[in-house]
Amino acid sequence: MKQSGIDKEMFKEGMSYLTGAVNIVTTDGKGGKGGFTATAVCSVSDTPPTLLVCVNNKTNLADLITENGNFAVNILHAGLEDLSNRFAGYDGVTMEERLLEGNWSTLKTGSPILEDSITSFDCVFDKSIISGTHTVIFGKIVEVKINKEENPLLYFNRSYRTLL
Repeated sequence: MKQSGIDKEMFKEGMSYLTGAVNIVTTDGKGGKGGFTATAVCSVSDTPPTLLVCVNNKTNLADLITENGNFAVNILHAGLEDLSNRFAGYDGVTMEERLLEGNWSTLKTGSPILEDSITSFDCVFDKSIISGTHTVIFGKIVEVKINKEENPLLYFNRSYRTLL
């Protein structure tokens, strides 16, 4: 399928070479709890501190984050590939069951914070924009927890990589 003269598969192939940090995005609240693996995470502004995350519309996670009004972004380090795969849905467990693996706590918003992450950003939902197959969620960061300096888990050319 072509859009704007660009073949969908060629676009996906080209984007596979855009290296991304691997993150687990989580939420908890009146709508329920859940999470997913994301590489499409980006800082937006430092005044006020804001980030964005892209959520695939095939899931209900954008609606869940909106309803809960909060989410957290947990930056993964090398060695957490299995947890990343779990939150990517590769083992077929439910959203809530995904959170049974790992050591979790909470900060201000109540979103699950991975104790073993490099850094966690605790966010309140600000706004969202639907664009194609994804929803872009903007969050105002209300707390940051820096756990340790580790070798980050990266994703490049459809596989996990590390710096070292």
